[in-house]
Amino acid sequence: MPTCRDMSELVTDYLERAVSIRRRLDMWWHLVRCEACRRYYDQMRRTVRLLGSASPSPPDSGTEESVLAATRGEQRRDP
Repeated sequence: MPTCRDMSELVTDYLERAVSIRRRLDMWWHLVRCEACRRYYDQMRRTVRLLGSASPSPPDSGTEESVLAATRGEQRRDP
């Protein structure tokens, strides 16, 4: 039986169905019995759904230039 700590570490894998069926059933049973983990699971499920439904807006040119300069080890100079 997974602990609450196991659940917090594996909740994403559980959501993505990336755990074995046996582990998944054990985790499901834990969720049935543990209100705190059910709340955490529900928060993660909603977060994943929310983030997956929105497409990010492209960065503005200043941000993009800063990131590119940082990857090249340069400092961006503002005019």
